[in-house]
Amino acid sequence: MAGESKSSGFLVHTIVVAIAVWVATQVVPGVSASGLVPLAVMAIVLGLVNAIIRPILVLLTLPLTIITLGLFYFVVNGIAFNLAAAVVPGFNVRDLWAGILAGIVVSVVSWLIGLITGK
Repeated sequence: MAGESKSSGFLVHTIVVAIAVWVATQVVPGVSASGLVPLAVMAIVLGLVNAIIRPILVLLTLPLTIITLGLFYFVVNGIAFNLAAAVVPGFNVRDLWAGILAGIVVSVVSWLIGLITGK
């Protein structure tokens, strides 16, 4: 039973991130997806990048993040978003600024959905 709740939790989280990524494609100029499959793949890849690569980036850029009073963390999120987008065919991000803004949108939308659903 515990395995089922973990897998359903992963599925719910992936759907929430996919919805947030879709919102980013609608709101952020320079971020686009060619269909639903690239959105779903992007949600999975973004989860993997956030779990594996972003912590390494955060650690490596910690001095810059401290010097900028945390603002460089937005750049780290943008780099992670752009890195995930570079791996997913059919998902395009124009530049780093679009990636930074899309990362902010995905974070806020995911947080709002979590707040509404209580998850």
